[in-house]
Amino acid sequence: MLGQALVLAGIRPSNADGSLSATFVFVLSFADTALLLTIILWLIVRRGERPLAVFFGGRAPGREVLFGIASLPAILGIVVALTVGIRRYVPTLHNVADNPLEGMIGSGVNLWLFLALVIVAGGVREELQRAFLLHRFRTDLGQPWMGLLITSMSFGMGHTLQGLDAAVITGTLGAAWGLIYLTRGSTLASMVSHSLFNSGELLRAFVR
Repeated sequence: MLGQALVLAGIRPSNADGSLSATFVFVLSFADTALLLTIILWLIVRRGERPLAVFFGGRAPGREVLFGIASLPAILGIVVALTVGIRRYVPTLHNVADNPLEGMIGSGVNLWLFLALVIVAGGVREELQRAFLLHRFRTDLGQPWMGLLITSMSFGMGHTLQGLDAAVITGTLGAAWGLIYLTRGSTLASMVSHSLFNSGELLRAFVR
């Protein structure tokens, strides 16, 4: 709905050469983040629950931040192992030669906007959304591990634009970050881990 509203407002999803429009992606992502988090907070409060308790569980923030930083080597290890394994054993999954999102990375304002995007719409929004869904599975929709499987598959499918290999990798990363939330009762560590990973990937693509 937001995407269609932007199109009606004259903001097209692609440029004249067929590449993704940075303006469209930025505006859509930030607007989607604001709308989605508003709905999530409303649903939590409507149930008589406290958002801080659902998302952070009363755990010491400093310890969660350190855990998120410490988890980064494991996250990078997952990415490297899956990338090498897919390229060697299932190369057909690498069906997108160049990540279309990387084509939007320029210099100056684009880079800083992109950095804000991967942190706010990626590390923060996606982890709060994941925590909300896993919490609902834990309390209402069955088993939390079922929720972990479903949300991880959905997370991966949302990245098919970047290639099927990227979908497998991101789905697995989603499972890892979801597992952090389920075992620690706080999403702060996964938010830090996700944000640092996204920022590193952005800087890697920028300097390449």
